Amino acid sequence: MVRYSAASKQSVYRSNYALSNDVMAHYAPSVVATEAHESRGDKYAFIPTIEVIDGLRKEGFQPYEIRQTQTRDVGRRSHTKHMVRLRHESAITTKAEVAEIILLNSHDGSSSYQLMSGVFRFVCSNGLIAGDVFNDIRIRHSGRIVDDVIEGATRVLHDTYMIMERIDAYKAISLSPAEQTAFGAAALQLRWGDSAPVSTRGVLQANRWADEASDLWTTFNRAQENLVKGGVSGKASTGRRLTTRAVGGVTENVKLNKALWTLADRLATIKQDKNLDQWAAQYEHAYPEQ
Repeated sequence: MVRYSAASKQSVYRSNYALSNDVMAHYAPSVVATEAHESRGDKYAFIPTIEVIDGLRKEGFQPYEIRQTQTRDVGRRSHTKHMVRLRHESAITTKAEVAEIILLNSHDGSSSYQLMSGVFRFVCSNGLIAGDVFNDIRIRHSGRIVDDVIEGATRVLHDTYMIMERIDAYKAISLSPAEQTAFGAAALQLRWGDSAPVSTRGVLQANRWADEASDLWTTFNRAQENLVKGGVSGKASTGRRLTTRAVGGVTENVKLNKALWTLADRLATIKQDKNLDQWAAQYEHAYPEQ
């Protein structure tokens, strides 16, 4: 499965099967860069991302998705930020979701090695990223990078088991229409602030019958898919009709995904504490459903 859009400022490739080095090199050449960008100094420890991935493979991790930020600077195209989503051989793939770890890196100084927890949802081929509930691991370009990344990946893998338990809790939390509207309004704020071109109804629309449920997990997924992938009809401030674009770039994708996860997790906490009425009323008043 290939997804690419010039408007999204990133190339994306995902497969149902583990990706080979050749495939990753084709869609994200910075993964197989043979040297650091010329802007890096002598203290910069250059370790090709592909070498790290090969080390992770030996520990049972396999890559299934690759993303690379597009740039007009020809000199940075083989060094720019990229993201690899990997799955451990122990991951259970018989459920609607599967735990993954996410590796971020660049060879131009725009990113250290960064590891975080993620979830891949099969029904809509959506990649979710855990927010501040689980700590990210950052590894500088110095020292024993490969060993440090492998150790970090093992720690993040443990976090993914906790995430799957958290998802089960989200599925058990039912939201009223007002509560769903409140979630949608907050999600719009995360993407566009006060100038959202679409309504809460638009961001919460279901794209398939399986996503019409009212639980927190399904509501979160509807908002996440519509915000990240785009394709929602709306109006510009001038009144011109438009269709929203996908989130551009690796950095923006990660930032929005983490923020949405944090929003869902905080809402779950509030809901479980039985203090949601005031929260929902606040957003329903500020952002009435359209």
